[in-house]
Amino acid sequence: MSTLLPPRLTASLYNRPLALLPNWAWDPMHEDGSGFSDRAAELVDGVAIIPVQGVLFNGCSYWGSGYGDIRRAFLAALDASDVQAIALLCDSPGGTVEGCFDLAELIYQARGAKPTHAILAESAYSAAYALASACDRISVPRTGGTGSVGVIAMHADLSGMLDEAGVKVTIIRYGERKAEGGPYEPLSDAALARMQADVDTLGELFVDTVARNRGLKASAVRAQQAGTFLGAAGVEAGLADAVAAPDAAFRALLGTFD
Repeated sequence: MSTLLPPRLTASLYNRPLALLPNWAWDPMHEDGSGFSDRAAELVDGVAIIPVQGVLFNGCSYWGSGYGDIRRAFLAALDASDVQAIALLCDSPGGTVEGCFDLAELIYQARGAKPTHAILAESAYSAAYALASACDRISVPRTGGTGSVGVIAMHADLSGMLDEAGVKVTIIRYGERKAEGGPYEPLSDAALARMQADVDTLGELFVDTVARNRGLKASAVRAQQAGTFLGAAGVEAGLADAVAAPDAAFRALLGTFD
C-alpha cells in the first residue's frame, strides 16, 4: 500500500468490500439553479461534464473523484436551465462500495430528465462502471475498458511480522466479534465466512444493478465473473453501446439536443 495515501483513505481500503480492480486495491497509486456552476464539473456547449476519475471514495475529493462531488454536480446539472445534457467523463479503476450504489441509483432514476451519457476517456471499471451503467448510453474508446462487475475485500494479517519484531498486541474487547477482521490477529474461519457473505451480498447487488441498468439478464452479468472487456468486446458483452473516441462521443451527445 502506498505511503502517499492520506491515512483516512488507506484505512478505507483494508478489511472492507471494494468495487475496485484488484491491482488498484493492492496499490491505489498505480448556485440558484438558473445557471450551472459547480467546481467539480464544467459546462461546454450546454453539456455539464462531470469527471469520474481516479480511485473513487465516498465523500472525498482530494484523491480521485468523490461520490459526494459527483452527486452535487449531477444534481446541479439537472436543475440548471442552461444545461441541456450531462456527460460523465470516466477514467477510473473503481473505488469504495460505500456511496457507489446510492449514486448509481440517483443517476438511473433521473433517466429521461436530460440526456446523460457516460463518455469513457479510457476506462470505467467496477464502481466507475456501476455509475456509467446508470447513464442512457456508454461509449468506450478502442483501447478503453469496461466491466469488473465484482467486489473484493482484503485482510492484512500482521501478527507474524509483529511476532518477529518482538511486538505483542493485546486486544481487549467487549463482544466476541469486536475488532473482527483487524490486522493484529489471524482471520478466523467464522470471520472469513462473515466477510465472504458480505462480499457475496454486495456482489449480487452489483450484478442486479448492472443487469437492470443495461437491460441484461443477471445470469449473463454474473457469468462474466468480474471480467474486464477491451473496446468492442464491451459492446459485444452488452456493457457499452459504441466504440468511440471521447471527442466523437461528445459530438454524438450534442446531437441529442441540437
